[in-house]
Amino acid sequence: MPVARPEPQEPRVIAHVDMDCFYVQVEQRRNPALRGQPTAVVQYNDWKGGGLIAVSYEARKFGVKRSMRGDEAKMVCPSIHLVQVPVARDKADLNVYRSAGSEVVAILATKGKCERASIDEVYLDLTDAAKEMLLESPPELSELIFEEATKSNILGIPSDVNNREDSVRAWLYRDDADYQDKLLSCGAIIVAQLRIKVLEETQFTCSAGIAHNKMLAKLVSGMHKPAQQTVVPSAAIQDFLVSLPVKKMKQLGGKLGSSLQDDLGVKTVGDLLNFTEEKLQEFYGVNTGTWLWKIARGISGEEVEDRLLPKSHGCGKTFPGPKALKNNASVKTWLDRLCEELSERIQSDLNQNKRIAQTLTLHARACKENECDSIKKFPSKSCPLRYGTGKIQEDAMKLFESGLHDFLGSQNTKWNITSLSVAASKIFDIPSGTSSILRYIKGPNSTVSPANLDPPVPEDPSLGKKLHITPNHQEHCEPSSSEKEEHENNSNLSKQHQAKKEKRVSKKLTEVKGTCSILKFLSQSSPVNNEKRKFDALICSHPGPESSSEQNKAEEHDKSAWSVDEDKFNAGRSHSSSSSTWMFNVEEIDPAVVKELPPEIQREIHGWIRPPKNSSSKKRGSTISSYFRPERKSG
Repeated sequence: MPVARPEPQEPRVIAHVDMDCFYVQVEQRRNPALRGQPTAVVQYNDWKGGGLIAVSYEARKFGVKRSMRGDEAKMVCPSIHLVQVPVARDKADLNVYRSAGSEVVAILATKGKCERASIDEVYLDLTDAAKEMLLESPPELSELIFEEATKSNILGIPSDVNNREDSVRAWLYRDDADYQDKLLSCGAIIVAQLRIKVLEETQFTCSAGIAHNKMLAKLVSGMHKPAQQTVVPSAAIQDFLVSLPVKKMKQLGGKLGSSLQDDLGVKTVGDLLNFTEEKLQEFYGVNTGTWLWKIARGISGEEVEDRLLPKSHGCGKTFPGPKALKNNASVKTWLDRLCEELSERIQSDLNQNKRIAQTLTLHARACKENECDSIKKFPSKSCPLRYGTGKIQEDAMKLFESGLHDFLGSQNTKWNITSLSVAASKIFDIPSGTSSILRYIKGPNSTVSPANLDPPVPEDPSLGKKLHITPNHQEHCEPSSSEKEEHENNSNLSKQHQAKKEKRVSKKLTEVKGTCSILKFLSQSSPVNNEKRKFDALICSHPGPESSSEQNKAEEHDKSAWSVDEDKFNAGRSHSSSSSTWMFNVEEIDPAVVKELPPEIQREIHGWIRPPKNSSSKKRGSTISSYFRPERKSG
């Protein structure tokens, strides 16, 4: 249910910019021969010529509508050009339109706070830019009049009067206007300039609405299309809303709007003026009742979010009529395709914009056999999103099976799926300074991202083969390439070391392939510069060239060499000025990545982050520090 938001303390200038039949314009730019011709863009669907998703204004004159199929459009307008949306994975690929929309957004965002609402529409908060114009070059004192601004549609000024442009010019540049209308005048000039710039740089036309809030700007942006703009002065708000059908108002097109009509007999926004705020609160609750009372008066406190990127990513496909999916195998085939596309998009978002999605949601439309208008809807299902195509596919199928179980209940009947979609939402910027644990697995210069975690174990190029481990009370990993060279140069030392390791093994478990302790990869990270750390970091000292005797002692006396006790660390710092210290700060661990690690490593890492209250001394081999062995010098 909608909720009333606090009103701003000062007047704002908000614009809603809507591209004119955008998909058609994109195709006309790709093929200039289509300009001026009746054209429509159809989805990938061979049933009756495909569904129309965009219709040019030339085709609309013949009566072509978006609700038509391609074959029907040809009957109405035989000369129409039907352009099919690009196809990938047997479904429509909208990337070319998303990229074109990004071109427009980049231009519009130069003048104020910009919120990308969809592929082809944008909200702009031009308050600061309008104030700046009003201070530096007020319209009434300007010698240069921007011609496009005089073509604006001003609510309250009849559009059919003679010399309408002169009337608009007089309204825009009057010196007796109040402060709010002067800001709107500046906003109208700024939007006109932006629209011309979009046309010059992208070849796209757009329409716009300019008002004091998002609600009104959205309502009027489509009133005069194509390539026009409409302004809503404060004095014209009531006359505009009084006859507006409630279904035209945002958030009143569904159940709430129907309830207003059925329960209160409200058909227009003006009808809401007949009810007090208390009466509306009695019917719809305090928050929604107040919201209804305010929108009837053109009041809205909703702010423009500073967002150039989408709030979510979604991929979907419909299966009308005989194409409906009727078994799990066909559902899985299509879910895998949808998830593959979704994985590519969220990975691209992560790489380019440093944003990560948190939630995976599955939506579907279904009906039971001989019951195509099922009362019970297929429930949407969500779960935490795991990066990697295979993981997304696996989770999406589990969500579908859960939803199907809830949809069917105890009935054992056949079913049809007529629509499937998957979405990634709750997308957040990765905080600056956050470092993934992968940085330590692959080294400081690694470009590994969560999507690369699809294989159970990353392969180490220096090893040239997969890693295997035989887990026991103390984990073992194969030596790194540098350790192999040392063993070859000093075989006696290697044999002694191996003998000691075998003596320490008390119990062997079954060999598990494809897993390896994180310690193997940590051992390959380059040492970092030594700095003072809190005691919540793990410290392991590696003797320098002048400490070879200490190295031999370390092999004979494990406790003295592998301790992470703070006192022993401090004592070790004065051991030799040439010693290098490898330090690992647990505060830099990315919790999202920890969930992808083997359970035993997860427990170990959680122990670092949340150490037990009554910690006791650990035996060698029980903590990660025991695996940081000092470097050995070759003979």
